[in-house]
Amino acid sequence: MNEEKRTGQLVLVATPIGNLGDVSDRARAVLRSADIICAEDTRRTRKLLSALAIPAGRRLVSLHSHSEVERTPQVIAWVAEGRTVALVSDAGVPVISDPGQRLVREAARHGCQVTAVPGPSALLTALAVSGLPADRFCFEGFLPRRGAERRRCLEALASEQRTCVLFEAPGRLHPTLCELLERCGDRDIAIARELTKVHEEVWRGSLARAVEAFARRAVRGEVVIVLGGKAPGAETPSDVEVRRALEERLSAGEGPRKAAETVADELGVPRRRAYRIALVARHETPGTLPPCHPSTSPPPSTT
Repeated sequence: MNEEKRTGQLVLVATPIGNLGDVSDRARAVLRSADIICAEDTRRTRKLLSALAIPAGRRLVSLHSHSEVERTPQVIAWVAEGRTVALVSDAGVPVISDPGQRLVREAARHGCQVTAVPGPSALLTALAVSGLPADRFCFEGFLPRRGAERRRCLEALASEQRTCVLFEAPGRLHPTLCELLERCGDRDIAIARELTKVHEEVWRGSLARAVEAFARRAVRGEVVIVLGGKAPGAETPSDVEVRRALEERLSAGEGPRKAAETVADELGVPRRRAYRIALVARHETPGTLPPCHPSTSPPPSTT
């Protein structure tokens, strides 16, 4: 009598974001019985399995951002053969700001069974403890590092009314807070780090206070930023509107700093943003440059 053909599957397994005690019984069972375990970092996953007293053997294979394209057809073939393949990231739920999206999409497209073992999530944990509205929220993950794409994301956040959750590296936390304040204005914010670990911290307050609090502070551990949404009905003035108001004051003889302070208060925009626009407007608007005295100052450079 022929043995019934085994059905393969791809199982996404959530792993601890810090506390080993958060591993569920089901996650342990899947990791123990899986034929293959695809890991973002096999070294970290091997340590996790060792801590859980689960033999790794030769089941561990790497699947990270640089190998996912190449690895995906092989994983689909393993599932088609009837094998159970577990997918894990370094911490939390796979695919969420981690490798695996392409694999899941292609596996589903090829008719493979794809399921998940839910569990620890830095995104949801930070949102839950933030104290900010969680009935409607959006997740941006890591912002683009630089350039036009980053500016577009920040501009979108400026008009977003839902609570927004971001990931950030500790060394980039303060610059990101400064940019958020400049683009979005002052809002409620929570900053969570080392979630579920011994030194867990959740800082709550305003964006302006956060910029001051983290200006000279060394931050360790992965960081989750939970940013309050824009108040309903509150309009964020465009750069054109801010500049128009600044030009009126600059033309009347006010200096950039004084003009920026006044316009920032009137329009409800960060003073840093208004001052930056004022400096640009001061040098581009006819009649706003300070008078030049030939006896004491050279003519303005044209180079």
